[in-house]
Amino acid sequence: MPIELEVAGDEKAASRRAAELIAAAGAEAAAERDRFAFAMSGGRSPWAMLAILGELEEMPWDKTELFQVDERVAAPGDEARNLTHMVLGLSMDHQAALRPMPVTQRDLEGAARDYEAQLPDRFDLVHLGLGPDGHTASLVPGDPVLEVTDRRVAMTETAYQDHRRMTLTYPALDTARRIVWLVTGPDKVEALQKLLAGDESIPAGRVHNDDMTVIADEAAAG
Repeated sequence: MPIELEVAGDEKAASRRAAELIAAAGAEAAAERDRFAFAMSGGRSPWAMLAILGELEEMPWDKTELFQVDERVAAPGDEARNLTHMVLGLSMDHQAALRPMPVTQRDLEGAARDYEAQLPDRFDLVHLGLGPDGHTASLVPGDPVLEVTDRRVAMTETAYQDHRRMTLTYPALDTARRIVWLVTGPDKVEALQKLLAGDESIPAGRVHNDDMTVIADEAAAG
């Protein structure tokens, strides 16, 4: 199925629209299954989205489990950690929903297996971002993690931007009920065009899901 594209005026408007879609999906999942299994990506652009999500009445926080799509291997509280910013972006009441990736364990491969054991059979919604190089989650160009098909959580083999990562793999993304991409900034124009074209030369173009919506700001949409 083609990816649906919505263009919002600026980064703030795009963040709000993505938050609204997530909250609506959450309300629907809570009503149907009494649980909202939601996975969120790292990076800078989703921080505003998370703050808005905390304010939306429709979002069923008491029924939500908020998993991480990816995380850098770094010390607790490190600025590089996605969790550090998620904690800052959520009220104390909502932090109980967090299901952090265990990236401080010595045995990282074992930690990835432990995290996979916590996952729902299927995510209700996965939020993804897009890097200028076409990576999504921590499915980064050239890393063997791109070829993992028998696990839903894996480690990157090499450091990317100074850190190894734990990441959801394609099987976890492909089976989600819905994917919402948030793509902002002028440095994403080329990668976004490739994503929308289903260009498998970039990691993001290899995500195959029947229900995908891209929320982009005007700068990213070109």
